[in-house]
Amino acid sequence: MISRYFNRIPKFNGISRRLLHFKTASTPNENALKFISPECPILPIENTTFEFTSTLQAIHSPLALQIFKIPGVKSIMLGSDFLTINKLGNYDWNQLSSEVMDTMNKFLDNKKDQVPVITQELINKIQQDKLIDDENDTEIVSMIKELIETRIRPAIQDDGGDIEYKGFDEETGTVFLKLQGACKSCSSSEDTLKSGIESMLKHYIEEVKEVEQILDPEEEIALKEFERLEAQLSKRSGSSATTDDGPPTL
Repeated sequence: MISRYFNRIPKFNGISRRLLHFKTASTPNENALKFISPECPILPIENTTFEFTSTLQAIHSPLALQIFKIPGVKSIMLGSDFLTINKLGNYDWNQLSSEVMDTMNKFLDNKKDQVPVITQELINKIQQDKLIDDENDTEIVSMIKELIETRIRPAIQDDGGDIEYKGFDEETGTVFLKLQGACKSCSSSEDTLKSGIESMLKHYIEEVKEVEQILDPEEEIALKEFERLEAQLSKRSGSSATTDDGPPTL
């Protein structure tokens, strides 16, 4: 993941009316798969991603709501020409990936004229928030954002994830970031933060001393719920295996 900080993801304009074909790409996270749309964009705006970890968060994305109906889907991140699905650990990609692609094809080909992938309300809010944040940025914060945007995000997105700037503490020199998509629950996310992102920010901006990852309150709740669900499913699977391997009963 770190070795590709200088890559950029191609951008596409316009939406085709014919049946779409998606490519899948593995990520550093075995429970995350990237679905790429090489023919046309998924989102109407470039250089922006939206991540949803629950149906409650996905109320502004009719496409995400449809994908959440598929059993095993843990979270969804939509990008300009790709989306990343995080799944529960006990589900298999062989079946899940086909269901995801069928859902995307059906939605984008048959409903795109009537139902948007992302509501205009959410797009307006994101754009307005960005304008307000940019107006209040200090010189150091502007430098941090520029470095993230030009040198870090392209590689993170290439691996099916994204990164969002959340804040900077000038007293401690701490940059707060939010990993999304495949990177958030990846086993190498800590290495990415410390060995990759933190090292790069400290190299170019002397005021930066460390980087910390944070989660939104809703995500912390959803993560705990998914961990509880996975533990229950694993326990059931273990019980079934013990019963199957044991002696026959009358």
